[in-house]
Parts: sequence; structure tokens; C-alpha cells
Amino acid sequence: MMPLLRGPFVRRRHSATLLVLWLVFAGFTCAGSEHVATATLPAAFSDLLPHFLVEPEDEYIVKNKPVTLTCRSTPATQIYFKCNGEWVHQDDHLIERTVDPATALPVMQVTIDITRQQVEKIFGLDEYWCQCVAWSTTGTQKSQKAYIRIAYLRKNFEEEPQGKEVALDQEVLLRCHPPEGVPQAEVEWQRNEDVVNPASDPNFFITADHNLVIKKARLADTGNYTCVAKNIVARRKSTSATVLVYVDGGWSEWSKWSACGADCSMWRSRECTQPSPGTGGKDCQGLDLQSLNCTSEQCPQTASGAEDVALYVGMVAVALCLTLLLIVVVLVYRRKKEGLDADVADSSILTTGFQPMGIKPSKPENSHLLTIQPDLTTTTTSYQGTLRSRHDATGKFSMTNGPLLDPLPNGSHTLHNGKLNADTAEFVSRLSTQSYFKTLTRDVANTSYGTFNFLGGRLTIPNTGISLLIPPEAIPRGKIYEIYLTVQRKEDLRLPLAGCQTLLSPVVSCGPPGVVLSRPVILSMDHCSDACLDNWAIRLKKQNYEGAWEDVLLMGEELVSEPYYCQLEAETCRLFSEQLGTLALVGESLHMGAAKRLRLVLFSDAYCSTLEYNIRVYCMDDTQDVFKEVMQMERQLGGRLIDEPHVLLFKDSYHNLRLSIHDMPQAHWRSKLLAGYQEIPFYHIWNGSQRYLHCTFTLERLSLSTCELTCQLCVWQVEGEGQSFSLDFNIAKDTRAVDTEFLLMDSNATALAGPSAFQIPYLIRQKICSSLDAPCPNGADWRMLAQRLKLERHMSFFASKASPTSVILDLWEAQHFHSGNINQLATVMADIGKQEAMIFLVSDGEC
Repeated sequence: MMPLLRGPFVRRRHSATLLVLWLVFAGFTCAGSEHVATATLPAAFSDLLPHFLVEPEDEYIVKNKPVTLTCRSTPATQIYFKCNGEWVHQDDHLIERTVDPATALPVMQVTIDITRQQVEKIFGLDEYWCQCVAWSTTGTQKSQKAYIRIAYLRKNFEEEPQGKEVALDQEVLLRCHPPEGVPQAEVEWQRNEDVVNPASDPNFFITADHNLVIKKARLADTGNYTCVAKNIVARRKSTSATVLVYVDGGWSEWSKWSACGADCSMWRSRECTQPSPGTGGKDCQGLDLQSLNCTSEQCPQTASGAEDVALYVGMVAVALCLTLLLIVVVLVYRRKKEGLDADVADSSILTTGFQPMGIKPSKPENSHLLTIQPDLTTTTTSYQGTLRSRHDATGKFSMTNGPLLDPLPNGSHTLHNGKLNADTAEFVSRLSTQSYFKTLTRDVANTSYGTFNFLGGRLTIPNTGISLLIPPEAIPRGKIYEIYLTVQRKEDLRLPLAGCQTLLSPVVSCGPPGVVLSRPVILSMDHCSDACLDNWAIRLKKQNYEGAWEDVLLMGEELVSEPYYCQLEAETCRLFSEQLGTLALVGESLHMGAAKRLRLVLFSDAYCSTLEYNIRVYCMDDTQDVFKEVMQMERQLGGRLIDEPHVLLFKDSYHNLRLSIHDMPQAHWRSKLLAGYQEIPFYHIWNGSQRYLHCTFTLERLSLSTCELTCQLCVWQVEGEGQSFSLDFNIAKDTRAVDTEFLLMDSNATALAGPSAFQIPYLIRQKICSSLDAPCPNGADWRMLAQRLKLERHMSFFASKASPTSVILDLWEAQHFHSGNINQLATVMADIGKQEAMIFLVSDGEC
């Protein structure tokens, strides 16, 4: 039924008006008040449905300015607008009628105005839409729907670019996530207020998610970079990020050798000018002047008398005496201070200070099995096994001056004794000057290093879940290595990911690469997969010397002959590696059931003096290193943690992550979110390259006296799993910044060398290996040890090693350094067989 019957058009006054209008359209006029001319409409008019010449288009309301919707149709007798399912009143229509001169058909145009108040009435329920309906004598037609949205652009960027110092020719990535807005903001980049145009300068590239990439940093690229977001409402600028491109100095070619001088030596030099160090870059390393003795033919001949002969003989004699004295001093010093490379003749060297740290025995009856008593009568100097502090100038492993790493022509490196500096930053800076290590992060807080010999040790980066266990005998006897461990920020190294691939672990570097290891070390790091190998193809990737990434291991298909082997636990990966380098785990989902663990963390402002109050919801990979970075960043921002973190399984279903807030007391609070929820695109999460993904909910309290906030915050994957936070707290009472207890969970030393790095004393470890390595007919050997420790899946790997027991004990040390109970291991040994356990009853005389 046409809407005329529902509105005022049923009145005769309007019917008469319509009749007169149609007569005018047909070309007739009224002949006085007594006679009314009638006419027949064109035949084509009665057979045609109305069709639209103009349909309403989507519109945005800017501030409080109404928008106008227009609809034009022919042939049409009536046109009405319907908005959100209800007819718009006829008085709100502005009607214009004309005749098409070519067809003589009537043309009707109708317009209406839509105000901000009309749109806000249905806020949160649905989108506001309008549609026009046209009638003719034959039937009706509907136009397309036009959606009317309130345009806005928030002030705060969700992610702003951060300043960086980069080396010449290094790739630079500046991130930008524009403020939330409708319509979505367009993004451009400025350098020193000038627009960056990749079309005119191909060295720049702007990604689909608005990040700026400088492919190869040039000196001219130094400047202040600003991300600019704009839409029809406003234009916003981020804080400027300063990019400083520095140049490390390089050596010029050596000059030609000088002529042979009177002292029978010749010289050559080079200068630090290719290039010269600039903008904070480092000076050249090494010698700039070199001398060489001349041959007898080149040396100028001078007469020498008896006095010269006597002088030379005396000098030679003095040199020989000094050399012999130096040799004696070195031998005495090494015997007293560094007697670690010889075979252990006195067991007190390996037993002093080996008691488990802070562990109470759970089964006292077995406590004797893994405990030996030191011989208090011995006079041999005992080595305590602790690594000296990096800020202590005197240490157990003193080393002579010399370069740490010398590059070889084939790209490998040779190790020399090098003087250890007390400053970690200086060590990292020194290491990064080597050609291979220029990609190393300069983040001193996430770097650990120490000096190790054949007794092994352990490196740990606190609160990241990342550690490197160097087992005894992994470093050949007679060698001393300075080893580092660092975690890379993902923006520093970009892994090539394609298809369904995602980064599952931090990017970890340990080195230096090329060192010779007698047995594999164990690298422990967190991962964020669901740990189900049926859902994943998980690969270990390693960066080669050229900077490219190579697949070195497919998990589940490990070969015992390869230099890498991996055990995947629920949240941790234990990697056996015979080579050091930069490593990361990359997963490729095999089907949509594969899931990543996301850690959901809520922060708010520790102090709020305005009506607005922000709640930030971080959705990050569930690894400790990312959580540590977010905690440190929020501490700098003055944020506070407002609830315990939750874990969400995020599946490879291509569905986005949604976040919403509910159940706020409407009398005191309201949300400034214009939509019912916020959404993070699936790919931004699945890719794993964006570390600080978060959404901000801006709430507004109606009075400054309102301090109690209760609400429900929900996070869920569309058609997937969800988590909810029930918040109930006072925003004014607790104004502390981020609680530091989350950053102090791991307070152990970052570097431990020798016996202090292990729970099992060295001598006991040797006895266990000698007892269990040999096969036993009843199975009471290393195979039973692996079964009791639930490591039977790796039997073939253990069997391929010269000492399977030692590899099992290495893995036990890596797993239980913080929480392991040595008495529990003693119980396992007792269960294997009483006869084998008796070997651990070591007498005082034996020690």
C-alpha cells in the first residue's frame, strides 16, 4: 500500500492539487472554474515502472552540519524516504517536479535533511541508513541504501614512530598506527615538514599498514619524521621521531712502504677517511701505522766497531734474561690462578661451594645420594666457580690485551685473548663493529655475556625466559671463550614471512658464530604456539653471514646427524645447537585449528585529574620478553596494571579480534567509543611482527568526584574463544606506577661460570655418566633415566651421542635451574637400581 493513505495526502486539498499538476503535465489548462479539462497520460507512462536517475549516496556528518539526501525518478507519481525501517514524515520532504522534454514523462525529485541528533538516537544499535521508494501507476521501486555516519578523528595515535640511530645503508622501519576515525584516516609521512613521496624517491616505501620503510639509510635521510593522519574532519600529527644516520669510519688503503731507514726498518700508514666517521659514528679500529724490518740487502751499510758489537751482545743478553723471567712469572701465575685446563687432580677444586642453592630436601633419606663432603685437610687452593662481576676489574679469568675477534677472509672469525671491559655497553658496542655483528641490537638491558672455559656455565637474560646453558666439556680444554646472549627487537630484524607463517618466538642471538664446540649447548626460549605439532609445521630459522634467513630444522623431522635438535614443551623450546648464531622459530599452520597464545594485559593511567580515563588493552604474543618490554614501556608512561593477565587461544581462522566494554554505571560513567566494539585485524595479530598491539577505551566520568569504576571488558575472536575481565577498583586510591615485582621475578645473576652454574656437582655428574652410559641387560642405564624423566621421545637423539647420560643431564639442568630439586633426581637414580645408586656414597677420603 502506498504511504499516501497513511499521511495527510488523503485530504481532498492535496488530491485536487495533484490532479491539477497532472493536467499541467499533459499540456492542458483550466477553462474557468466551471469546466476542468481532462487528459490521458502518455501510454508509455502507464506501462513503465519508475527507475532512478539519482539515488541517495553514503554521507558523513561533520561536526553538527546536517547532510542532504537526494532521490530522482521517472516516471513517478510519488517518492518517499524510509530511514531505518520507518517512513519519513511528508513535511520533511522537499519535492520538485519537472517533465522530461524528450519523453514528456514526469520527473520527480525529493530531498531530505538528516541531522546529527537523528543518527545519535540509534547509537550502538545499528548503522543509520535511508532508502527512497518511488511509485508509478504500474508499481514501485526501491533505491539503494545510503548509510549516514558521524565523522570523527581521535587525537591520540595508537602507535607513534620512535626515533632511531642507524648505520649507513641499514634499513629503517618507522611504525605508525593512526588515530581511530570515521572515515578511516589517510596517512602521509613528513621529513622536516616536507612530504615524503615514494614515487619521486624510491628509497622510501610506505606499507599497507602505514609504516615507513627507508630501504637504505643515507646521510640525507637524517631528520625528524612525522606521521600525519587526516580525514574530512581533522588533521593530526604524531610526535616527531628523530632518525640519525651515523657513519663508522673505514680504513683507507695502506700507503707504499717507505725506504729502509738507518734503523733497518720501513714504515707504511693509512687514514680513517674512507669514509670518515660522522654523526656519532665510531672511529676506525686497528693500527694506522705499521713497521717492518728490512732485509740485509736493503739496510744501509754502516761501519760498526767493537763498541757496537759489545752493545748488541749486551742487549741480547738482557732480552734473554727478561724473557726467561717473564716465562717463570707466567707459569707461576697460571698455576696458582688459572689451573683450570689441567686434569682435575684434587677433587676439592670441583666440590667446594657445590651445595644446592636455597633448596630444601624433599626426601631426607635420599639426600646423601647426590652430596659429597669436601676434604677439609687439603691445602690446595679451591676454585669457587662464580663469574666475576662485569663491573669488577679483577677476576678469575684475566686476559691480555688484543682484539676479541679478527675477521678471516672466508667470513669466519678467530678468537684471541681480549681484555674484558667493565662496561656492558662498551662490550656490545665493540662487538657490533665487526662486520657480521652490525645487525646486533644495542639494547644493553637485554644482553648478557661472560667468559667460559671447559667447565661451562650459563647466560640468562632476566625476565625473558631466554637462557643459554654451556655444559661442561662443551668448550674444548685449553680454550677460553667470551660468549654473549641477546634478544633482538622484531623491528630490528625482519624475517621473511609468507602465507600462513607466523613468528612464534623471540629472535635470539648467541655467539660469536664460528666458535668450535665439543658438544651442543642448550638455548631455552619461550614460544607462543599451542604446542600441538599436528597443527603446525614449525621451522627453526638461522641468519647466515650475508643476513639471509635459512631453514635449518623442521620440528618433528629432526635428524640426529644435524647440528640442531629441539624439544618443544608447553611454553618453552629447548634447542640443542652445535653452532651459535641468530635463531628464531617460525610456524606455518597446517589447518584452521592451529592456535597462538595471546597474553591480554590491561593498563590504565596511574593518576587521573580530568574527566577522561583511559584503559589500554594489549594483545601480545604470550612470551616473557614481549611482556617485559610492555611492562617497561608502561612504567615509563606512568601506567599501572589493573588486572591479572589472561591468555587467549587465537586460531588461524582469518577472523578478527574484537574488544568491547559493558556494564558501566550509566549514572556516573559513559564510553566515548562511537561503535559497539573495537576490532584488531586478523593479519596484524597472526603475523607476529607488531609487538605492542593494543586498543584504548576512553571513558568519561560525569563528575570529578566519581572514582569507583566497575565494568566488564570482553576480548574475543569472532566465532572463536574469548576472555573477560571483571573490573572493580578505585581510580584515585592506587596511584602507583607499574608494579616492579613483575620485572623482578628472575633476580638470578645474568652470567654464571663453572660449577655455580649447575645443580649437579661436577664429580657426581662424572660418576653418574660412567655408571649409566654402558648398556645394562635389565635396562637400568641411561634409557631408564630418560623414561623416568619423561624424555623417551628423544631416545634416538640421546643414543647418537658419545655420552647419552650427559646429554640427558644437560637437558635436566636447562629445565630445572630455577625450580629443580636435586633430591628428586636422587630419588630417580635410586629407583633405577640400588646397586647403581650406591656409587654416590662418596667417602671423605675419596674427596
